[in-house]
Amino acid sequence: MRASSDGDQYDRVAGVWLDGVEIFRTITAEPDANGGFWTVRKNVTRYDSLLRRSNLTVTVMLENVVDDELTGAYNVDLALLYYQNYIRVPSSSDSDHHKLRHLKEYRSVDFVNRERKLGFTDGELGFESEKLTDSATMYYSTTPADLIIPISNVPKEEGSWFRIEKGSDIGSREIQIPLNTSKAVLEVYVSFHGEDEFWYSNPPDAYIKKNNLTTGRGHGAYREVLVSVDGGFAGSVIPLPVVYTGGVNPLLWEPIVGIGTFNLPTYDFDLTPFLGMLLDGKSHVIGLGVVDSIPFWLVDANLHLWLDQGSSAVQAGVINTQAPAVAIRRDAKFQHLDGSFKIGALRSSQFSGWVKTSEGNFTTQVFLDFKVKNTVSFKRKGTSKLVQQKVQAQTERRVVSETGVMLSQKIIKRKYPLKMITQARPSRLGGGIYLVETNVSHSLAETSDCGAAGGASAASSLRNKQVSWGWMMVKDQFVLSGFANMNQTLSSKDEFGCFSQIVRATKGRIIGDLKNFTCP
Repeated sequence: MRASSDGDQYDRVAGVWLDGVEIFRTITAEPDANGGFWTVRKNVTRYDSLLRRSNLTVTVMLENVVDDELTGAYNVDLALLYYQNYIRVPSSSDSDHHKLRHLKEYRSVDFVNRERKLGFTDGELGFESEKLTDSATMYYSTTPADLIIPISNVPKEEGSWFRIEKGSDIGSREIQIPLNTSKAVLEVYVSFHGEDEFWYSNPPDAYIKKNNLTTGRGHGAYREVLVSVDGGFAGSVIPLPVVYTGGVNPLLWEPIVGIGTFNLPTYDFDLTPFLGMLLDGKSHVIGLGVVDSIPFWLVDANLHLWLDQGSSAVQAGVINTQAPAVAIRRDAKFQHLDGSFKIGALRSSQFSGWVKTSEGNFTTQVFLDFKVKNTVSFKRKGTSKLVQQKVQAQTERRVVSETGVMLSQKIIKRKYPLKMITQARPSRLGGGIYLVETNVSHSLAETSDCGAAGGASAASSLRNKQVSWGWMMVKDQFVLSGFANMNQTLSSKDEFGCFSQIVRATKGRIIGDLKNFTCP
């Protein structure tokens, strides 16, 4: 996507859909009076089955307002680049290092182990057939789905996403899936706006009411995105606290934008354990909601389905669903405008179900865990604000044969801490001008370990961290002048090699950019 603007404008949200399937969501840059331009690239290979179809309807939504003060209109070009054949990614590492590693042992696993350990037993078990071994590859690989069903709203002028205004709102769609579905993954798009753009920094309503504040940004700092199947809990996630280009201090994000801003992250939920419910030939409802939300959130989803090409219908059943309510604790202490508000929450869920396909009977087990700690504190009569949040999440997926052989396992761990400090005081210039000092530090760390019996195993890691500081002169929500400094460090490692990059920016200009393709 290439975009440009010819004048002043706020940051805006934009989305792209193909036949109701959202394939891209982004936040625009916040251009000044001189305008601006930027380019965003996204790998959309997972939508392969959709892209191969003809006569697709393309829908693009970019919310924008142009008036005497906000003069910027956006010009956007979208292009799809197709690769005819697979391309091998070159690596500077030794060739032996980026060969896929094979699992050393294949052992029986007790899938009802309550300690959540693998439960390996002594001795090795062979496979009943080559067919069973080959089937493990399907569960481990990242081959795109055969069919994608949109869980989105009826196309409107405001876009095809569901608009969530409060915690009880549910965006839902009734669907019916093919009877030969062997695997199902729900990809959820989510973004937060309006009074909830900085949900992770919101004080409780009691603080706002007691101090007679006019802000609508309240209801506490806990938000959880929920997924449901026929009204029953099927998974949840604490979203990455993406800071948009107009957030906290717009000067911080010139020309380096916040983590996830130009390509908002999506969240995957494996619904394969629920196929026993969904494969009855009837319609079912997939729902999306946001706990404790206030206006407004934009959510929708795509249901990715893998089909059993060897049969017209498969059999499936639900084995276990354990989804205790989230354990949450809130602590609020304040006097007048100063105080501290703490939230701690954790949730552990597990789901399992079997699917009997033309290649065998497989049990899929899914484990979801997260914990979050959040602190919002005010000092100096509310003019100094500190926000700290730590989120840790883990998703584990296992596929087990009917004889107890673990065919594949994938564990994804994520951490995304945030620290934000803002201090405001009247400027010596007077005239209602305030000096606001800002500090923002946030990061995303992700590790992925996966393996398939009789096939390959691989591990990857990604770390992205930003540390920024700046100040600005503000009057009536407009930035008159200021200064900003940003340092960003990115590193990734997988079976193909390593990459790292360190970028530094000051006063809106890149002053350092160092790339490295060697592994430490």
